[in-house]
Amino acid sequence: MNEEKRKALNLLKTSKGQIEGIIKMIEDDRYCVDVSKQILAVQALLRKANLNILDQHIRNCVKDAVLQGEGDRKIDEIINIIDKYVK
Repeated sequence: MNEEKRKALNLLKTSKGQIEGIIKMIEDDRYCVDVSKQILAVQALLRKANLNILDQHIRNCVKDAVLQGEGDRKIDEIINIIDKYVK
């Protein structure tokens, strides 16, 4: 596992812990704004993890596919992901 994937994994593990904390906050009937702030924090971690994974994919899988003359499908995949990001 390379460094970018390791970073993404750590971000996802951190997100998992924060989600468990958010669940506990809701069970404990904590203040809604505090819960919302924690949800936003997890969303930011998930976005960062996703960007790390996509960065790794572009630098390796897409690059290799382009060099082998088979990049169109990989490029289409990335465009579809970007489309989901901007919606």
